[in-house]
Parts: sequence; structure tokens; C-alpha cells
Amino acid sequence: MSFGLEWTDQAMKDLEKLEIFLRKRIVRKVLDFVEGENFHGVKRMVGYDSTYRLRVGNYRVVFEMMNGDIFVLKVGHREKIY
Repeated sequence: MSFGLEWTDQAMKDLEKLEIFLRKRIVRKVLDFVEGENFHGVKRMVGYDSTYRLRVGNYRVVFEMMNGDIFVLKVGHREKIY
């Protein structure tokens, strides 16, 4: 199963603040998920129907799934993302 992927402006700004090796790791993990290769570390956020988080080490990627597409909303350290 494969999904469409779109990064919001906020998610791109969040990525730009990170070191290059973290950016690559996060993007690689998101792409693996989008291509249907790895669902490990994905959980639905409590209180939301279509909002999920993807764990990448100490970082989290918050995204929404709608109509077969994934919209990445935010990227950040686990202590600050929520």
C-alpha cells in the first residue's frame, strides 16, 4: 500500500532547524512509512480521529491521514512537539 505525501510549511521549517543527519533520518523513516514498508513506531494520537505520530528516535513526526494521503504537520523533539 502506498500513500500520497505532502509536507506543510510548518513541517518544512521544523526540518530546516535540525542537523542534516537528523533530517535525513526523519525523511527516510517517513518515506518508508509512505511506501508501506515500515509501520513500526506509528500511533494514533489520543483524542484525534485521523492524526498520528511517527517515532524517530527522540523525535516525532505528527501527520494526518485523509483520503489516502499523508499530510505532515509538525516535526520536533518529543519533549516539545505536543
